[in-house]
Amino acid sequence: MTVSELAIRGGRPLRGRVDVKGAKNLATKAMVATLLGETPSTLRDVPDLSDVAVVRSLLEVHGVRVEAGDEPGALTFDPSGVESAHMEEIDAHAGASRIPILFCGPLLHRLGQAFIPDLGGCRIGDRPIDFHLDALRKFGAVVEKLPSGIRLSAPEGLRGASIHLPYPSVGATEQVLLTAVRAKGTTELRNAAIEPEIMDLIAVLQKMGAIISYEPNRVIFIEGVDTLRGYDHRSIFDRNEAASWASAALATDGEIFVGGARQQEMLTFLNVFRKAGGWFDIQEDGILFRRDGELKPVVVETDVHPGFMTDWQQPLVVALTQAKGRSIVHETVYENRMGFTDALVKMGADIVVHPHGLQDGPRRVARRELEQAAVITGPTPLHGADIVVPDLRGGYSHVIAALTAQGESRVSGVDILSRGYEKFLDKLTALGADFDVIR
Repeated sequence: MTVSELAIRGGRPLRGRVDVKGAKNLATKAMVATLLGETPSTLRDVPDLSDVAVVRSLLEVHGVRVEAGDEPGALTFDPSGVESAHMEEIDAHAGASRIPILFCGPLLHRLGQAFIPDLGGCRIGDRPIDFHLDALRKFGAVVEKLPSGIRLSAPEGLRGASIHLPYPSVGATEQVLLTAVRAKGTTELRNAAIEPEIMDLIAVLQKMGAIISYEPNRVIFIEGVDTLRGYDHRSIFDRNEAASWASAALATDGEIFVGGARQQEMLTFLNVFRKAGGWFDIQEDGILFRRDGELKPVVVETDVHPGFMTDWQQPLVVALTQAKGRSIVHETVYENRMGFTDALVKMGADIVVHPHGLQDGPRRVARRELEQAAVITGPTPLHGADIVVPDLRGGYSHVIAALTAQGESRVSGVDILSRGYEKFLDKLTALGADFDVIR
């Protein structure tokens, strides 16, 4: 998507079918893993997203030959020509993505050095890279901070380590996996993230020849090997996008079939969806979502997997503005993720954000210092407004709010949605949305 502003006329239920492809959060990491192989790899169901384009460019800058595969959505990666790249090239191709930090381990193994530019990404929280750098130091990497970024080297090679993450960070877990598979000796990772995309990355690495085992208490063991080969893998579906379209059906009182969605990876979301007054039908090739009468208030606490994903709460909040009663959403993962509600209030929603969370009431997820809470009282009719998209999931939520509202809304900054939603405008059109591209 190359447009940046939409004029959206709301009040029309979204109806029809959309198909979700491979998860962005797996595809980009599996692409980085191709650097570890001695032979070419093929990744299937790769979504056409700007984040994928960034990783492809960075791989090509480092000498990986990337070509279309033998079916639509497949890419092949030949790492035989890998070589170091200039700082300026890496910085130019990285853009606002945070993915380059994951190149560290594979590049240290292949080249003995790596450079990471200043990192961007959605402004939804601090997301420090300290977890990454601390882990890399334990593997034996030397970290040098420069004005333009971070240079890493491994003069004595990388060796297995015992690592305990202070928080089950998805990115830091991926960093350890991508580094440990070829480090000498065994790595023990405690308090690891166990998201489905992490498990799929482990499957990719095992296909390449890695030896990885995990226990139910968030402990992963990786036995380093000398060499890895390429892989052929079909990416897990994008559960974030699937949940987004489900929430859109709930908010607009529509009916959307999400092709490619699977029940197992969405169990937690489906439970909350049903409690909020949603109805769904699990089918062999996807899941059908719609309302089941009046929407109901719910209490949601975001958490790492298998909890309710932080990426799911923003689209759901739009639907909760139409629920009868008071809903509470506790955001415990990112500290700045409730800023998107300002636009919803501007459109008529009754939402009060508590910047330090709520102290009262029973909790299943332990409180964190950085958490916020939003109290949503409904139902409140939404009306059109001029909105500026703040981040990926918040931006999607603003578009859905505009489609739910009566009247016309101008939504600017929608180009960021290309980071996580493939063919977004085509899908809106297929669902009957009424909008015009302004610029």
